[in-house]
Amino acid sequence: MKEYEVKYNEWLNNPVFDEKSRKELESIKENDAEIEDRFYKDLEFGTAGLRGIIGMGSNRMNKYTITKATQGLANYIIKKGGQERGVAIAYDSRIMSQEFSMETALCLNANGIKTYRFDSLRPTPELSYAVRELGCIAGIVITASHNPPEYNGYKVYWEDGAQIVEPTDKEIINEVNNITDFGTIKTMKYEEAVEKGLFNTIGEKIDDKYIAELKKLVVHNDIIKEMQKDIKIVYSPLHGTGGKLVKRILKEIGFENVYVVKEQEKPDGHFPTVSYPNPEDPKAFALALELAKEIDADIVLANDPDADRFGMYVKDTETKEYIQFNGNMSGNLVAEYILSQKKAKGELPENGAIIKTIVSSNMTDAIAKEYGVKLFSTLTGFKNIAKIIRGFEEENTYKCLFSYEESYGCIIGTHARDKDGIVAVMTICEAVAYYKKQGLTLWDQMNKMYEKYGYFKEKQMSITLKGADGAAQIKKMMENMRNNPAKEIAGLKVKEFGDYDKQEITSENNEKRFTGLSKSNVLYFNLEKNAWVCVRPSGTEPKIKFYMGICGNSMQNANDELNKLESAVKEMAEEAQK
Repeated sequence: MKEYEVKYNEWLNNPVFDEKSRKELESIKENDAEIEDRFYKDLEFGTAGLRGIIGMGSNRMNKYTITKATQGLANYIIKKGGQERGVAIAYDSRIMSQEFSMETALCLNANGIKTYRFDSLRPTPELSYAVRELGCIAGIVITASHNPPEYNGYKVYWEDGAQIVEPTDKEIINEVNNITDFGTIKTMKYEEAVEKGLFNTIGEKIDDKYIAELKKLVVHNDIIKEMQKDIKIVYSPLHGTGGKLVKRILKEIGFENVYVVKEQEKPDGHFPTVSYPNPEDPKAFALALELAKEIDADIVLANDPDADRFGMYVKDTETKEYIQFNGNMSGNLVAEYILSQKKAKGELPENGAIIKTIVSSNMTDAIAKEYGVKLFSTLTGFKNIAKIIRGFEEENTYKCLFSYEESYGCIIGTHARDKDGIVAVMTICEAVAYYKKQGLTLWDQMNKMYEKYGYFKEKQMSITLKGADGAAQIKKMMENMRNNPAKEIAGLKVKEFGDYDKQEITSENNEKRFTGLSKSNVLYFNLEKNAWVCVRPSGTEPKIKFYMGICGNSMQNANDELNKLESAVKEMAEEAQK
């Protein structure tokens, strides 16, 4: 009998699992492929927590895999003496999010750990804020971000409000992996947890404090008041958590003409109007763009279900069409706006800094240089950005003004330690008002930036390889590219090759230097003419991702060069699969 079949039978016959769960497993007993997919591995508690398809099985999101992770976290918190400080818990609109959050809280409570659970769904950035505001030792949010509806996830935050990083992540993972018997996982009744003061409910008071922090980040309250009657904003929460707080913050800072996409306003984990609730996907904007054209909107914005990311479309006054901004474009636009306006008002600190990830646009480097602020680059994942911010505070060195990553996430200031789609929407709307006063749309402003800094263009492509075979194939591809690194790509010489797993960067002259960053399974090709390619496996999906960027001397030249680079990267990927 194969290993996955043994595990399936163990789950099928284990009295720890309830009757409903066992019936679900019985329903697949004739489907060997389904059994293998559900049991060929345990759903891995990685550095981003858990993420997977909802259902019974060791490789699925269910109350047993959720509470196994929670019991491991509880054991770690007890070792750190953090029971009294407690854990903040939030959840989004996804299927089973509310139930999973309750199971999580009661497991922690049964271990003598206080919990502070939001009374209803809330955005991920507010959870990050709440951890520090309440002085908790940790935070948990039940979300699968922008994944399809069959997914859910479980993200762990530590006392600084950031997702767990080394060495905390490895130590928690060890505790989770030490749970081998589901019968050892603790829980208790809700009524008992409340009576003992272990289960606490939070809500509007945290909302008020969070909104107050966002308001402090507005640069031009006067211009918003002057221009807001002329600004039309279309917004969609994509059936997620963003609607309530976005409507509130825009209203409170002065915007009146905010049109929410009615069909997507109500939270719904089935995401009935979109196949993929991702603000990176143009299809997710279909209804919002219809409304925008109907009312002649200046800006079209959307958050993903847990509202840590945002996407946007901007009107082009010449063609009357709406142009999609990718994460690099919107990130650079916000960076330029914040730095230019702070400089104009004399509020740009001498120790100002901005942070980006290594797969984000090189235009950011030029913007930082223009305004004399320090630029820091780090590995993908906002937890790595948060680690740098924490270092600034501990060492009293730099003041972080803005951070972003290309995957449609940014944060202005440091009120939270994860990307914040709520504050991003607020700041973009402020920028719309400011530039409209100058007679410009955000697309006009983006073109001014291209003229000023160069035509930086970036692209990402992914290859999805599912299941055990797919995971092996991705591993093989990474090894092939690591062991035989390209010397040139698309006719562009590789000036430096970064192997972040070895933590070393090798120059074309074979000189080596330390990356200065944590170990990570990432390969980076720094090319001539300000071009680059980066490769890494996804940490949350069965994909290998290829990122690339160039700098052209015109829009047409940039598009041509990017297409050429993409073709070369596709060839490189095909070669690596052989």
